[in-house]
Amino acid sequence: MQTKTKYALILLACSSSFITGCGGSAETKNDAEDSVTAATAPKKEYLSQPLVSHIYTADPSAHVFNGRIYIYPSHDTATGTPENDNGDHFNMMDYHILSMDSVGGNVTDHGVALDIKNIPWAGRQLWAPDAAFANNTYYLYFPVKDKQDVFHIGVATGSKPEGPFVAEKEPIKGSYSIDPCVFKDDDGAFYMYFGGIWGGQLQRWDNNKYDSAGKLKQAGEQAILPRVAKLDKSMKQYDGQVKEIKIVDKDGRLFTEKDNDKRFFEAAWMHKYNGKYYLSYSTGDTHNICYATGTSPYGPFTYQGVLLKPVDGWTNHQSIVEFNGKWYLFYHDVQLSGKTHLRNVKVTELKYNDDGSIQTIDPYK
Repeated sequence: MQTKTKYALILLACSSSFITGCGGSAETKNDAEDSVTAATAPKKEYLSQPLVSHIYTADPSAHVFNGRIYIYPSHDTATGTPENDNGDHFNMMDYHILSMDSVGGNVTDHGVALDIKNIPWAGRQLWAPDAAFANNTYYLYFPVKDKQDVFHIGVATGSKPEGPFVAEKEPIKGSYSIDPCVFKDDDGAFYMYFGGIWGGQLQRWDNNKYDSAGKLKQAGEQAILPRVAKLDKSMKQYDGQVKEIKIVDKDGRLFTEKDNDKRFFEAAWMHKYNGKYYLSYSTGDTHNICYATGTSPYGPFTYQGVLLKPVDGWTNHQSIVEFNGKWYLFYHDVQLSGKTHLRNVKVTELKYNDDGSIQTIDPYK
């Protein structure tokens, strides 16, 4: 999910700090460089261990339903799809829902909750999902490319948090791109945050209109912004237009594309703490999980810092949830496989400072 020029820069930047980091970068370096790096770099111990190892999972969206944590991840599989810059090798076919009654306790895999063959409008690539509960119904939101190879966001319904889920016959009208996060505010209103550049196709959408020739921004141009839309009471449609979300620095300035250690790339997640809105997201090619805060679900959001430092693997994707009086960060890396597209979900405790700022987490001890 990266352009060739940027990918080359990523490999150069990452080779000195993470042996197996940045996904498939180790596979493209020459053997001599690999040998020198491996001989001189200290071995690192992971902060957390994979929640499950019998399947590959990624992009964990965690929620508490009925006093239990449910995790809605992507299901990575080795389909043999060749790697390319648009992320075609992330060729997921179904979703498995995980759950646990305590952090550190046994994790249950509830099996296939939704298969791509049962989504009438789907073409390929079931990417990162999310879930919500309303109207005595559980809703599973998912991005998938349609039969014209354009990403949209769909919705499926079920009577239990683990599914099975039945997909609607069409995507959500006006939806596009990837990584839906559905947030319930204190007043009961639901908002969907979404978007992802590069393979996520957000650069093809301007003012909610599709342009197949839409290009990524240049270094000095304003960075592409994530999107938000309020959901109507049916939970299956937007209530109003999709809006851009402004992420600004402490002086109120929008980031440019060259600020790629801070600007939005993908994986928007919203949570609320002490009455304040926290928007977290991935910076993609610089591998940070950052966060910004605001006073409205629509923003603007002021950048606050790095929430999670880079992990092993090219991608990262997070969710944040409160459970039994503590806050937890769910994320993924490639500890089990060492392969960019075969990931594993993890969890660790998230802590706030007295001023509401979040303590930066290092994925290594």
